[in-house]
Amino acid sequence: MSYIPTPEQALELVKRYNKEPFHIQHAETVGKVMGYIAAQYDPGKEDYWTAVGILHDIDFEQWPEQHCVKAQELLKELDVDERVIHAVASHGYGLVCDVEPTRLMEKYLFAVDEFTGLIGAAALMRPTGYEGMEVKSVMKKFKDKKFAAGCSREVIAKGAEMLGISVQELAELTLKAMTA
Repeated sequence: MSYIPTPEQALELVKRYNKEPFHIQHAETVGKVMGYIAAQYDPGKEDYWTAVGILHDIDFEQWPEQHCVKAQELLKELDVDERVIHAVASHGYGLVCDVEPTRLMEKYLFAVDEFTGLIGAAALMRPTGYEGMEVKSVMKKFKDKKFAAGCSREVIAKGAEMLGISVQELAELTLKAMTA
């Protein structure tokens, strides 16, 4: 019988396959952001959204060249619910796999994964970190292609488009979630 992991179980699974503190922190950050967004758009499903956010890169550290493909295998072996597996894989749509984000939660995961990296990098550059960070400074960093170059602006923009919102609205929501 397949199951939907709790956020705590999801974090245990991520730590089983990831040892780098950065990867674990990224998993926790994306989980937190997803839980915050769920509270706004899918109340009562915060733990589900959080767990998916935590699990999204479960395979990245050990199998970067099989990212999202290996995650599906691992999660199936662990008897995780198919909806969770689809959601986790869908964040790599068009990049490393062909699993399309179809549900609202999946579209948010696709959109915010990269944005959390960009906003996190911006916070590291500020003496006050996230404190007092404004959307306009996030957008300035978004437009600077050399800043946090590994964070795909195309994926962020495509995610915002999937959601039917502007990149600025997505930035505002992601920043609020990261500072909540």
